Amino acid sequence: MIEINLLPGAARKSKGRGPGFSLKDAAAGFRNRVKDPFMLAAAGSVVVAVLAIGGLHVTQTRRQSSLSARLETAERDSVRYSGLIRERRRAEAKRDSVMRELQIIRSIDNDRFVWPHIMDEVSRALPPYTWLKSLAATTPLTAPAAPGKADKDAAEPDAPQPLGFRIIGNTVDIQALTRFMKLLETSPFIRGVQLAKSEAVIVDGKEVTEFQLDAEYERPDKAALTTAPVSLSVR
Repeated sequence: MIEINLLPGAARKSKGRGPGFSLKDAAAGFRNRVKDPFMLAAAGSVVVAVLAIGGLHVTQTRRQSSLSARLETAERDSVRYSGLIRERRRAEAKRDSVMRELQIIRSIDNDRFVWPHIMDEVSRALPPYTWLKSLAATTPLTAPAAPGKADKDAAEPDAPQPLGFRIIGNTVDIQALTRFMKLLETSPFIRGVQLAKSEAVIVDGKEVTEFQLDAEYERPDKAALTTAPVSLSVR
């Protein structure tokens, strides 16, 4: 019998073998069928593209899972910390309110002895043959405001205006007036003593000198002050 091979390059089948599959024969047959290099390049590109897309898909899936887990954790933390932030702001508001109240109480407490100090120092410095007619304030006493949390970065507040007061009195000795002014200047609570006016007047048929002194109250250093406990006897 004469056999004709219609597939060029194909291996001739052995007569004694039955039907079967051979990977080598299949590859050889594919090479024989596809001889165009552009076709081979296109097929290779498709395979590479499929592998690249599969790898990117796996990578993106893993990254999405990681980001989703982190997002859930961040949302839980946000809910938890938002409550803490509200509590902190509420506590800070209460603290600022208490600090303002304490500052008001402190300013009132510091100023309640202003006039007792002034009258005590004036009385201590008053020389003989000299008497006072009036002692009054000329400018109000203003306490410095307490800086709050929002004022930390602001400019320094202006210095408070000191308390000014005026002393009007009479003396029969002009030297006593000079001594009176010097003693007032030595007081830790009084400063800026100035003679505003001095003139001769008639009081009860006698000629005396009427004077007017202007001065300011000074807050002394705490180190210069001494405190003593108050003791009360109970019967």
